[in-house]
Amino acid sequence: MIKASDLRKGKLILYNNELWTVHSSQHVSKGNWRSYIQARLKNLRTGQLVETRFAVDESIETPFVETRPFEYLYRDGDDFVLMDQSTYDQVHVPKDIMGDGELYLKGNETVTCMIIDAKIVGVELPNVVELAVVDTPPAIRGATVTSQSKEAVLETGLRIKVPSFIENGEVVRVDTRTGEYVERAKG
Repeated sequence: MIKASDLRKGKLILYNNELWTVHSSQHVSKGNWRSYIQARLKNLRTGQLVETRFAVDESIETPFVETRPFEYLYRDGDDFVLMDQSTYDQVHVPKDIMGDGELYLKGNETVTCMIIDAKIVGVELPNVVELAVVDTPPAIRGATVTSQSKEAVLETGLRIKVPSFIENGEVVRVDTRTGEYVERAKG
């Protein structure tokens, strides 16, 4: 059991006697009304998407899920090829289970797979990934860390806002949960 306020993208829950994965969750509070969690859920069996609300302190049942680390290797058509790090078996995972993986993974990253009855039902990306900037407007003279941001296209095609001092070819760290710039990569 978890509280509704602990719902995160990719989390598996039991809702109306079905397995659902959380696509998004947002804490909403409006003036003197009670705050609630607005969640978008995807049914694992049917693929149906639903919007629902939970009270912030509502308890939500979670199924027993085995988690194992897998290494993302490459794309094969619409599938992602993952390798079990303990057995070295390669598994094809469909795009709908990987979610935003194509925007953050370039190869050889470790992801955590959620497994129920020997079937991968969800994939958790690493919290932060490092990606190279391939296209961004040139740096502005005299730009400081606190100045405005600009759009950048990363090597996977992901578009994010970065500080104005970031240039093409630099490697930046990106938070996969929010899709936001964290910092320049060290090294």
